[in-house]
Amino acid sequence: MLVSEAIRKGRKKIGVAADTPSLLANSVLQLWTNAVSDSASVPAFTCLGQTLSYGETDQLARRVATFFQKELKLKPGDRIAVQLPNIIQYPVVVIAALKLGLIIVNVNPMYSTREIVHQFNDANVKTVVVLDQFYETVKNAAPETNIKNIIVTRPIDLLPSVKQQFLTLAMKALGKRSVIRDKNVIWFKTLLKSGASYSTYRSSIDDVFALQYTGGTTGVSKGVKLTQKSLLANVAQCLDVIKINNDFLYCSTTISPLPLYHIYAYALCFGILPAIRGHSVLIPDPRNTASFVKVLKKNKFDIFCGLNSLFVSLLEYPEFKKIDFSKLKITLSGGMALMPAVADQWAQVTGCQISEGYGMTEASPVISMNPSGFQKIGSAGIPVAGTEVKVIDESGAFKAVDHEGELCIKGPQMMDGYWNDEEKTSKTIIDGWLHTGDIVKVDKDGFITIVDRLKDMIIVSGFNVYPTELEQTLTSHPMIAQCAAIGVKDRKSGEVVKMFVVKSDESLTEKEVRDFCKENMAPYKVPKTIEFRASLPMSNVGKVLRKELQ
Repeated sequence: MLVSEAIRKGRKKIGVAADTPSLLANSVLQLWTNAVSDSASVPAFTCLGQTLSYGETDQLARRVATFFQKELKLKPGDRIAVQLPNIIQYPVVVIAALKLGLIIVNVNPMYSTREIVHQFNDANVKTVVVLDQFYETVKNAAPETNIKNIIVTRPIDLLPSVKQQFLTLAMKALGKRSVIRDKNVIWFKTLLKSGASYSTYRSSIDDVFALQYTGGTTGVSKGVKLTQKSLLANVAQCLDVIKINNDFLYCSTTISPLPLYHIYAYALCFGILPAIRGHSVLIPDPRNTASFVKVLKKNKFDIFCGLNSLFVSLLEYPEFKKIDFSKLKITLSGGMALMPAVADQWAQVTGCQISEGYGMTEASPVISMNPSGFQKIGSAGIPVAGTEVKVIDESGAFKAVDHEGELCIKGPQMMDGYWNDEEKTSKTIIDGWLHTGDIVKVDKDGFITIVDRLKDMIIVSGFNVYPTELEQTLTSHPMIAQCAAIGVKDRKSGEVVKMFVVKSDESLTEKEVRDFCKENMAPYKVPKTIEFRASLPMSNVGKVLRKELQ
């Protein structure tokens, strides 16, 4: 059977549309303003014990937009970096940027100076909003970039003033925050003193509204151009699947522990949730399981978004089993492979079956999903509406149902290409088809199963880690001759990094290697294990054979 025929029949049986449903708005900003217009008093975001409605969030965004336009002179198309954890300032800044037609560049707060310099220079970022905790890294990177405006916020900046004063004193007493005395810093609270007299930019459906950076096998992070249309189409596609067997979605509450700088959470919070007037409970630090569980106990929730490593950490925490899951109807998983044993345990504890999905940044991000009531554990679901799929071999020949090959997709959620890189774009999008680099097979019901990856990418707790990038960084160490990175299976994280190192100086220690990595890489990229070797297995043309190291 042809793959396309299996998908057509599978969609019809389940109730997934064949074609992409109509877009809910003409821009991402309009999607938000529609929610503000008819649901101003509905809760939009909760974080650190504070809840803001759609109207209240929009009022804050209006002030920030005014400051951006009047004081910083930002213009449509300018890139603004957002380097924050999941706090309410994040959506406020993003919505303000949307009002002005700015292009949002999401940045992992844990990035090293080296990583920040590359991303800021590639996108030509001139303004960044950063948490005070990560200011020093941005400060160190600034001289090597075109950054002109550094806006610093504290986690407590949007809390009521009395609570701010109390927490400020408490943090000082505990030594939790270092004092920033740089005169050039713009404090986020200064932005809130502005009025609301900005000029709104009218976006075109084809405008790029975000640059979402993703790695590559060359080791150079690439900016994926996400357009208004690509995200809005993916919102419509996802809702078409999520609505199956779920009639409670309007104004539902979602737990959002995944970082907003990751495309999965970003599309959810700024696309799907405004579309359903949803309430997002933001979790700033999901690794603090005790604090996370306390938040879960205080909030009745309908939807939970996570990934395998997060499910494992919660299930291992005894207090998690005491939570009231009576309202939980949907648990979404993506970003990394879901282990069947973890899915089974989650269902037993919460009474809710996990619906796993699959996607990539270049697809805004969702390609396939498991609809409620039709889940196939171990599969990545059925392609969302309007997504064409083909599975091919190395020569480009089509593979039939249940046969393995590279997954290629075509649909309205596809990116507009890589930022300033037509060469890499042409290697990824060929004849209108997005080549995912993933080896899959499609069954007779149209469900996709991920078999392997063509690339050497390592996925650590949902984050893509590219061996070449790590190797290029580490070989800059004067005492290292060669190195090679691979992924090693890990029950919690899915995979962790293992680094093989050939010394050029025998005095080099494992601690020195690890310290160098910590200084130059985001924490999730730092090798969990390091193995010294006299040599590495090489091909005839001098390429490291990672499969032999595996």
